[in-house]
Parts: sequence; C-alpha cells; structure tokens
Amino acid sequence: MNPIDRPRRRFLQTVGATGALALAGCLEGDAAEDSNGGSNNSNGDGDGDDGLPPAETPDVDTIAADPTDIPDPVDWNEPRTHEWHIQTEEHVAEIEPGVTTRFMTFEGQVPGPFYRVRVGDTVRLTFDVPDEYNRDIHNIDFHAVYGPGGGAVDTTIAPGEGSETIEFTAKYPGAHIYHCAPGNHDQHISLGMFGTILVEPEDGLPEVDREFYLGQHELYLNGETGEEGHHHFDFDAAASEDPTYVLFNGEMGRFTEDGDGPGPLHAEVGETVRVYWCNGGPNLVSGPHPIGNVWTNWYRDGDVISDPARHVEGSALPAGVTAIGEMEMKVPGPISLVDHALSRLVHKGLHAQIAVEGEEDPDIFDPDPDT
Repeated sequence: MNPIDRPRRRFLQTVGATGALALAGCLEGDAAEDSNGGSNNSNGDGDGDDGLPPAETPDVDTIAADPTDIPDPVDWNEPRTHEWHIQTEEHVAEIEPGVTTRFMTFEGQVPGPFYRVRVGDTVRLTFDVPDEYNRDIHNIDFHAVYGPGGGAVDTTIAPGEGSETIEFTAKYPGAHIYHCAPGNHDQHISLGMFGTILVEPEDGLPEVDREFYLGQHELYLNGETGEEGHHHFDFDAAASEDPTYVLFNGEMGRFTEDGDGPGPLHAEVGETVRVYWCNGGPNLVSGPHPIGNVWTNWYRDGDVISDPARHVEGSALPAGVTAIGEMEMKVPGPISLVDHALSRLVHKGLHAQIAVEGEEDPDIFDPDPDT
C-alpha cells in the first residue's frame, strides 16, 4: 500500500460505511434508494402499503452456500503458499418466497467460502470490492491472523477503488471465523459477510466420511417475519438484539424436507459425519444440537489441539466462533440440526436436516417393537 493511502484507509474505517461511501463518491443514484441496506442510516421510511420499501426483484436465485462445498483435507507435510482472490458481492435474494433483502457476501454466498490450510502455511490474499456488485465499503477480518484487525485495516476498500493484497502466515491451528468489519460490523455480518478458515494441525484431523459447513446468523429487518416485500436492515432491531430471522446460510428451510431448496443433506448408516457450525451472529449465542443423534466428538470453539468432548448433546457457541461436531450414523432417518433456543426453530427459521439412509437396527432403535 502507498504510505499516503494508509492514513486515508484508517480514516475510512473510522468514519464508518456512510462516510466512506460518500467520500469515495459511491453513495449516489440507485445506491441512495437502498441506503438502509448498505449504510449507516437507521430505519428508512418505506413507501409501500405495508410499510416496507417497494419490492426489489431478486438478481440471484439464492445466496445460500452449498454445505458440501468444502476443500479436501490437508494432505501435505510441508508449509506451502496459497494464492487467494476474494471479492465482495451484494445481491438481492429471497429469504423465503416473496420476502427479499439485499445480502452482503463474500464471493456471492452465505456463509463465505470455507478455506482450509495447514499450520505454517502462508496465504497471499488479494481482496476486491468491484463496483459492479457493491454499494458499500467492505474489508475482511480473519480471526486466524496475527495483525491489525485480522487484516481488516489493510483491506478496507470502497466500491471500485481497486484491490488490496495482504500476506499472512497461519501460526495457530483451529477453526476460525472471518468477517467484514467496516464500522457497521453488525449489519455486514448479519447480511452474510462471515465464514470459516480451518487451520489444520501438522498431523491433520481424523478422517471422516462426510463434512458439512453451515453458517448461522441473525437478520434484523424492518418488517415482520414472513411479511412479503423487500426488507432493509434495521439498526434499532440489531441494537436490541431482536432478529426477524435466525437462519442457516441466509435462506429459510433450504436444507429441509419442506423447504424450497435442494432438500436435506445426505449421509449413510455406518458413516461418521463432521459438521462445521459457524455462528456468524452478529449477537446471539447458539446451542448447536442434533435431534436424533449426539455430538460423538465436540471440538469446542474450534479447538483442534485439545481432546474433544465426548457424547455431547449440545453446547454454547458464542457469536463469532466456529465449532466442530462429529456424529456417528447408527440408524436411518432424519437428523435435525437446530439451535436449542427453540423459538429460533419454531418462529425464526433456523433448521437443517441430514437424511440418513441404510438398514435399520432394532437393537439400537425399534419404532414398533410389538410387531
């Protein structure tokens, strides 16, 4: 970075998203129309009959990340260098049918991509905020980075300003979150800007049959849950920690039997399944619980060095932390993944399922013992 630019970057971060955008000349035209979806403004005045702003047509079918899209486990024994390019994209998409908002994403998905390295590896990251997709200032803060703001100070960019490159060495193993931290941290994380980087220890993690990656987050919006229309971010609701939705991957019911997405995840009897549960937050503590199973191994707070806890029914997972849970698939049937703060399941939308297929074992579970 040019030494002259460094103080300017820190000023942009300090003044927050609206000041940065105004300074960069980016908050104009149609950007101003949706300022509450990408600025420091509080509750915008909706001019629809229902009090919501006019509907916006989704410009992507979904922003929900595929939970199976995970890099292969580390299979190298010496440190290596990774070249990554990450860009931010803001997209209007449906939360559920007829309900839209403008999501903020890394690489067009919620949560952001799953990154996997080995302790001692070096990452050379080029970060970009193209004006084609963005109305707001963004950056990236890796919890796996020793450095100012986890890299956020030196990746703070307004739309179209150009890219920034940083380099870091992964010095400590674990599953760590990354997120946007531009001043309005809560808004950007709530709308989808968070993800996981897994730093594997030198000897790697135990082998499993399948891995899934889910991102829990809260949406704070200026409409009621299920109210049709286009919703903007509500800063007052966020400050009160009163979410409109609590979701996996930005979409209600996408990974369930009754949802509009691809349906439940898949596993087979006899397999061991690993789940990376990333609680982006930005505020609520989660209680990860598999209904119909148990966490055979639970790596609390993403700790892959200590021995995992065994046979854990549920745990407390703070906002801004990724934990790892493993399950042994003993019998067929659906397993529901829920936050055991169950109002989030019943009223706010947080639910995913794993459909387990295979032979029944009545010695373990017999649904009709009298026949």
